[in-house]
Amino acid sequence: MDNNQTLIAQCEAKARQWLSPAFDEKTRSAVEAMIKNEDKADLIESFYKDLEFGTGGLRGIMGAGSNRMNIYTVGMATQGFANYLKICFKDKEQISVVVCHDCRNNSRLFAETVANIFSANGIKVYLFDDLRPTPECSFAIRYLKAQAGVNITASHNPREYNGYKAYWDDGAQVLAPHDKGIIDEVNKVKVEDVKFEGNKGLIQIIGEDVDKVYLEQVKTISIDPQVIKNQHDLKIVYTPLHGAGRVMIPRALASWGFDNVHCVKEQMVKDGNFPTVDRPNPEIAEALTLGLRDAKALDADILMASDPDADRVGMACKNSDDEWVLINGNQTCLIFLWYIITNRQAVGKMKPTDFIVKTIVTTEVIRKIAEKQHVEMRDCYTGFKWIAREIALSEGKQQYIGGGEESYGFLAEDFVRDKDAVSACALLAEICAYAKDHGKTLYDILMDIYMEYGYSHEFTINVERPGKSGADEIQQMMKNFRSNPPKELGGSIIDVYKDFQSLEITKADGSKEKMDMPDTSNVLQWFCTDGTKVSVRPSGTEPKIKFYLEIKDTMNSASDFPACEQRACEKIEAIKKSLGL
Repeated sequence: MDNNQTLIAQCEAKARQWLSPAFDEKTRSAVEAMIKNEDKADLIESFYKDLEFGTGGLRGIMGAGSNRMNIYTVGMATQGFANYLKICFKDKEQISVVVCHDCRNNSRLFAETVANIFSANGIKVYLFDDLRPTPECSFAIRYLKAQAGVNITASHNPREYNGYKAYWDDGAQVLAPHDKGIIDEVNKVKVEDVKFEGNKGLIQIIGEDVDKVYLEQVKTISIDPQVIKNQHDLKIVYTPLHGAGRVMIPRALASWGFDNVHCVKEQMVKDGNFPTVDRPNPEIAEALTLGLRDAKALDADILMASDPDADRVGMACKNSDDEWVLINGNQTCLIFLWYIITNRQAVGKMKPTDFIVKTIVTTEVIRKIAEKQHVEMRDCYTGFKWIAREIALSEGKQQYIGGGEESYGFLAEDFVRDKDAVSACALLAEICAYAKDHGKTLYDILMDIYMEYGYSHEFTINVERPGKSGADEIQQMMKNFRSNPPKELGGSIIDVYKDFQSLEITKADGSKEKMDMPDTSNVLQWFCTDGTKVSVRPSGTEPKIKFYLEIKDTMNSASDFPACEQRACEKIEAIKKSLGL
């Protein structure tokens, strides 16, 4: 029997377990059809492994099977999580959790399944009445003093996906040791162990009562309310891309004092099929097509978009030639932190203990700003749980004033412990108002930053490799980079090599030193003598490997920008060639 036949036989044996009475008729029919189908691709993809409960929870394609998002994989994860909570909080009279969800197909079903299982295990559940932004889930955990939370969302993934994010009592996604503790408990659970029959007496529906307090808190992060009063009629176009932002972001903008907000009508409709976009991701230009249509028609000052669970914000504005351009995630983070630092100083709010955070793959220009303005800046791993960890470590001693990552996530406050597009959209509108008050545009602000702190061009290459063979290929690529690291990238000489798996920094002269990081991570970074930086990491949530490129240059005036862009694009092509991409 060859390897493929062995794999098919193993998947078939596993699939037959899903034909037992423990599974509903619809699931059994779908599994039976896969077994009978001559083409075994679906069978293999659905059963070649169990959908892994990782450090952030679950994420996968919806459907029947052990490697799919369905009520059974969600159920086993929740039963394991409930078991772990009962171990950790055994002395607590009443353990409680918050359950939230986005707009995706099956999100409400999965959220109600989660609520039922927790309640069946004697755990009190605060279940939101309808979809809500991810950051509000984090806020609610802290506000209601819950011990944990679950948010059903696959963020900006394609429509076929759904996910399950696990949160701890601080409102952040779970970190060590609890991540591994939950995983251990989840791995012990069989479908027969899951208590699906809920206890309605332990499920409390929440909604406007939390919304109001959250919005009041979001309003407190405004730095300069006067510029909003001056520019209250700033022309804003906003789209939630069919997602949870529709519930809170227009309300947040109104509460801050912006009274000229136009929402993209077709995309204000809650729809898990995302009918107006190919992918509901504000990082992708195509997703902003309808928003740009409205922004041009209204001659707007800013276009902003949030992803389906409203934790990321994408934006577009007009450049010096009056053409609409997209502002990428690095530029977004850069503008936010520049504004927070500059204007907290201007209005006398800045304190010596204030600090900011960025992830290791985010632009190094932020470091330049922090150094020049004498503000502490911390680097952490990709993912907001690591930014949340920095906030928690300094709670009561130092004040977090903002942090973000290149993938369009930003957090301007500490009362939420995950990225927040609600507060980010409101703060972005304030930055636009500030720019307009000074006779500038958002684009002008970006040019000013580049002129003062140096031009930087960031570019992410996503190499997608789906399925089991893809996962193997990605693993091999990382092995090759470690055993045979490049000496140069597109003509730029590498002088520092960082491996976050061994936590070692290797310099050009061969000397090594250890990194101070809270954990290991499968990430490689190469720093070049001319400021070029390349980071490589396999995605933790999607079947792809990511290459983050950062190219440096000097800008003496805004008119230098096109030439810098041209040189950066040429450098990117040269680096891609070096890496065989």
